[in-house]
Amino acid sequence: MCDYSLMGIRNRLAVEGEDLVTFRFSTGSVGLAPWRQGIEEILARTCKQRGFWATIRKLSCGAVRDTVPAVCVPPGARLLLTGVQRSVRRRAGVGEVESVTFTQVTAAANRYRDAVRFPNGVEILLQDFAEGQPVRVFDLSSAEPVQPEFAEESTFTLVH
Repeated sequence: MCDYSLMGIRNRLAVEGEDLVTFRFSTGSVGLAPWRQGIEEILARTCKQRGFWATIRKLSCGAVRDTVPAVCVPPGARLLLTGVQRSVRRRAGVGEVESVTFTQVTAAANRYRDAVRFPNGVEILLQDFAEGQPVRVFDLSSAEPVQPEFAEESTFTLVH
């Protein structure tokens, strides 16, 4: 699925075997976007330079971000994370390459809910990943049915 904060963004469903990347959309929320060679360079060139002319170019930064569609992944989909950032590895007790399950941690309105569940049970919100985390979609067919209510008790640990 896509977090509530990405519903106003052009979006599409994920495709098995495709490469995605975590991306901070113009709403300020982190979600999944299609991996395109050079997307990071475009954003770096447009949005992160310093100086007078860079400030002028930054005015188009939101427009560049608005051209990138959000990719929605169903709960239960199997994903591969490569090059997991050090802070996430420490918090979750995982390695640099991990097979994870996409999940939703809450059904509450106006709350971030999209997360990944590591094999050790630790769940981390997509919001807690830096931009540029590579994600490969392994399998969408194992997706869980969307639950209208989430149990209060969970055997998983949510790390913010």
